[in-house]
Amino acid sequence: METRKKPELLCPAGDFERLQLAVAYGADAVYLAGTAFGMRAFAGNFSPEDLPRAVAYAHDRGVRVHVTVNTMPRNDEAAQLPAYLEQLDAAGVDALILADLGAFTLAGRYAPHCERHVSTQQSIGNYCTAQAWYDLGAKRVVLARELSLREIAEIRQKVPQDLELETFCHGAMCVSYSGRCLLSNYMTGRDSNRGACAQPCRYQYALVEEKRPGEYFPVFEDEKGTYILNSRDMCMIDHLGELMDAGIDCLKIEGRAKSSYYAAIVTGAYRHVLDDVAAGRPVDPVWRDEVEHISHRPYSTGFYFGEPGQYTANGRYIRDWQICAVVESCTPQGLATLSLRNKFAAGDEVEVVGPDAKPFSMTVPPMEDLEGNPLWEPRTPQSRFLMQLPQWVPPMSFVRHAVTLSAQD
Repeated sequence: METRKKPELLCPAGDFERLQLAVAYGADAVYLAGTAFGMRAFAGNFSPEDLPRAVAYAHDRGVRVHVTVNTMPRNDEAAQLPAYLEQLDAAGVDALILADLGAFTLAGRYAPHCERHVSTQQSIGNYCTAQAWYDLGAKRVVLARELSLREIAEIRQKVPQDLELETFCHGAMCVSYSGRCLLSNYMTGRDSNRGACAQPCRYQYALVEEKRPGEYFPVFEDEKGTYILNSRDMCMIDHLGELMDAGIDCLKIEGRAKSSYYAAIVTGAYRHVLDDVAAGRPVDPVWRDEVEHISHRPYSTGFYFGEPGQYTANGRYIRDWQICAVVESCTPQGLATLSLRNKFAAGDEVEVVGPDAKPFSMTVPPMEDLEGNPLWEPRTPQSRFLMQLPQWVPPMSFVRHAVTLSAQD
């Protein structure tokens, strides 16, 4: 059977650990930020000293690096852009994700070896706008998340084939159009369009009467609460063939501010399903199931097939799994050295999953500390210990267990 052309899988790397995990779990490319001009100011991000090391790490493993320069600079910041862009160019960055026209123009001058990709913050929603950015020198446009699959396919037909189209396939959805929100600015003074969104759309709200301080009255749309800001998460893992057929060149996973575990598990899930679909193989359900093992809001298909709709059962995140430990090394016989993340004990039922390694269940045996002393329940975060596994697993595998972390109504 003829192999289908696979889009690039672009994965989040909020810091060096998440970069390593995204690469290990199958990313074709990662996107990250330096310490300035990025839309996720509270991710770990990369210092000027760390960035060349990150690029080298990814390139040594055949993975491209895209850097976000997608805030809206003010006058004093614009003066700093040329030197920053020269740093990125010298570091060997493959592409810059840009939202501001001035920054886009400067990037062509001061980072000539970097491709220029136009951020979703530009709300590109039609083929005329995509063509205009191409005429200005864009190699790729990141389309607005509000587009349907039919609209994306039409854009693909009406723009040059060498203009690449990138779309989001998984992650949080913003309640505002293409992320253009001022709610955080108004309520907290943190600018959502300059990398500091406080996500007030995720807050739980109550009504307070001016003369009755301390008395909180619930706000209801129905008997369970209010959902006007209750955006669902996007998950397109069941529709990757349709995304390919629409001519999309790159599938992007949202989540630079999310956990290392999220970066690894979602990357691994999409890697395997994408490879199966592109090769015409039946999708192995074990990989499809992995997106249910991370913290998420109820899933939808975004705007690809129409309005995502409100989820009105509750406004909570689904958190049914927790990381116990991360595998640092493992002998061929399965004796693993691990680093503790959350408490667990001998006798617990856990799952182990790793880079290109299917999850399997096991009962935790008695463990040992690094001096060989018996250990029934590791308790100190980041402490290292030994545990016998049924088989060899690669470094950066996770031990996890089912828990009830979802908030209850």
